[in-house]
Amino acid sequence: MSEVLPDPTAALPLGRPDRGALLRTLRAESAIRFGGVLVVLVVLTALLAPVVAILVGHGPTEQFRTDGLDQAGIPVGPSTAFWLGADGEGRDVLVRTLYGAQASLLVGIPATTLSMLFGTTVGLLAGFAGGNIDRIVSQIVNVVLSFPFVVTALSLLVLNRDTSGRPVVSPIVVVVLIISAFSWTYFARLVRGMTLTLRSRPFVDAAITAGASRGYILFKEILPNVFPVVAVYWAVQLPVNIVAEATLSFLGVGVQAPTPSWGNMIADAQRTSLYQVQPWFLLGPAIALLITVLGFNAFADGLRNVLDPGRR
Repeated sequence: MSEVLPDPTAALPLGRPDRGALLRTLRAESAIRFGGVLVVLVVLTALLAPVVAILVGHGPTEQFRTDGLDQAGIPVGPSTAFWLGADGEGRDVLVRTLYGAQASLLVGIPATTLSMLFGTTVGLLAGFAGGNIDRIVSQIVNVVLSFPFVVTALSLLVLNRDTSGRPVVSPIVVVVLIISAFSWTYFARLVRGMTLTLRSRPFVDAAITAGASRGYILFKEILPNVFPVVAVYWAVQLPVNIVAEATLSFLGVGVQAPTPSWGNMIADAQRTSLYQVQPWFLLGPAIALLITVLGFNAFADGLRNVLDPGRR
């Protein structure tokens, strides 16, 4: 989950750009067009998964051992009945891959949004207040970042079991909360750095002189200048969190089988080694994960190119 944060002062907005000019610039940015196409493809994939399941007549957890496995129990390859072949249980790889997009977005989007909301609030308060509050928040962020993500997540998810071994709370909810508990720190550090710079700008001094309250200054003067960069970083952090979900599912503590997730699908393929005879068993979820990460990263890079004042 660790990554290099962008320089917060390098992306501070310079005034309010014309909306029409901004939209034209966004459309002209090739990275935004390329990433946007892939992002739309992934979202449509998640939305249309039930439609495809109805068209092919295969549910995401249904087993078709007669048609999906040969006489030796080996999964069949791509055919008119199974467009990407079947897995080791005779389930449709294409349908499960499409439903895996739902799992990734249902975890990634809420986790990233919660992280953004909490981290932005903490960063605003710490950067504007300064002093002891800023030092305490900085120490808390350092403590959270000192914990290894995978080991900590595994420990917390194992605790989410009753005496019979069943989850007490839905694993998806727990995964969202765990990912949020780690990734809010990146938003907090980014926003804190920007707020420290913005609070000394003339427009903030003018608001203080006019008798504006701290809440007004934070949410009416500083937040509008911070939000465009935070929105870009949301798009940067989202694929990171999707990969985090896939990692936990791969380790067997995220989205639980038989519910399809790209992580547990890849784990099934790796564990059984059946991908050696039916490669789409592994390639289907792996390529879907690659397209998702590539699309969101390209889209975020395009936004950063447009909103970076040094490039305008």
